[in-house]
Amino acid sequence: MARHIYPCPLRWSDMDAFGHVNNVTFLRYLEEARVDFMWRLAPGNGSDAFTGGVVVARHEIDYLKPLVHRHSPVTIETWVTEIKAAYLTLRYEIKDEDALYVRAATRIVPYDLDQGRPRRVSPEEEKFLTDYLEPDPVKKGAGKAPAKPTGGAERSEGAVAV
Repeated sequence: MARHIYPCPLRWSDMDAFGHVNNVTFLRYLEEARVDFMWRLAPGNGSDAFTGGVVVARHEIDYLKPLVHRHSPVTIETWVTEIKAAYLTLRYEIKDEDALYVRAATRIVPYDLDQGRPRRVSPEEEKFLTDYLEPDPVKKGAGKAPAKPTGGAERSEGAVAV
C-alpha cells in the first residue's frame, strides 16, 4: 500500500521557550499534510471529492521525541487505516532518517457545508482512500468482534457506540 509523503518545513516561530517544536505546532503539521493529501493529491480533473467539506472529529497524538529547529524539513507520512460509511481514520508519522518524533491519528467526518451536517463517504472518495489503506499498527486485533459484556455489565441508556 502507498503512503502519502509530505516534506514539512520547520519555522523558527514553531519553537517554544524550551527550544523545541511546541505540541500545538504538531497539529498544524498534521493539518498541512492532511490538506496536501486530501485536496492536492485527491482525484482531480473536475472531481468534487472532499470539496463538499470535512471536519476533524478526533485527534490522537503520541509525542515520542523532542524536535528542534533546523533547516531541513521533517517527513510526514500519511495513510488510511479505516474507511467507514460516514468517517475515515488517517494515521501519521512525523520523522526523519534518524528519529520518529510523533505518531498520530485523526478521525475525519465528511461534511455537507450547504446542509450543515455530516454526509457519507462518496464512492469516488472511498476509491481514492483505498489506495492508501493499511491495517492500523496500533490497534492490535482490529476487525475482531468485540467481546460480550460479562458479570451483568450493560450499556447505559443513551450510550452511543462509534
